[in-house]
Amino acid sequence: MRLPLLDPDHPVFPAPERAARAPNGLLAAGGNLAVATLRDAYRRGIFPWFEAGQPPLWWSPDPRAVLFPEQIHVSRTMARELRRARYRITSDHSFGTVIRCCTAPRGGQAGTWIVPEMIAAYEALHAAGDAHSVECWIDGELAGGLYGVAVGAVFCGESMFSVRPNASKLALIHLARGLSAGGFTLIDCQIGNPHLASMGATDIPRAAFLAHLVAARERLLPWPMGAISAMVGSNAATTPAP
Repeated sequence: MRLPLLDPDHPVFPAPERAARAPNGLLAAGGNLAVATLRDAYRRGIFPWFEAGQPPLWWSPDPRAVLFPEQIHVSRTMARELRRARYRITSDHSFGTVIRCCTAPRGGQAGTWIVPEMIAAYEALHAAGDAHSVECWIDGELAGGLYGVAVGAVFCGESMFSVRPNASKLALIHLARGLSAGGFTLIDCQIGNPHLASMGATDIPRAAFLAHLVAARERLLPWPMGAISAMVGSNAATTPAP
């Protein structure tokens, strides 16, 4: 398959069904990372993922990893962490810091796909009200978090990080519970991994994901910041002010 090249000024995405089987989901290259382009991509079930030195690469894998918010799995270990309440959860408090923390090297990875162009693009998307972050604070310090993009009643997760044990899991649990309370119906995890599977994520056919997205993307829901945030435990008063 010849990879479609998108116009840098007026990108038009191919149908997700035309994505390659190998590498799984590669759909197109080029275009731009403007807010309007990213909005159009996410509404179509497409997301950017590329490394430094590459043009923007656009993906729509099959199958698609998803997590239904009400089906978030809370292990015994995490249930104890929730009861201990030694943390605070916020939303959209430190978006720029969260996305930069997600660029830190991880085991088994030579580099990061969150290149400077991506950071600038998602900060613009956050300023426009589409991208959101969830932060977990322990002892007054940012211990973990995640960020992603809201598309109607779907939240498209992009990346997460932890510098303290279980911090990103706490953020994800509160995100799922808050989204469920706010009427959101799906968390798009894009590509599955054992960590996400342990939290309740599962693979579904791309066609099923796209059908769900089409049904949910026109539901203009407010971001459930209050439902996600949790001021608990002795750390509640030590989170830096916005």
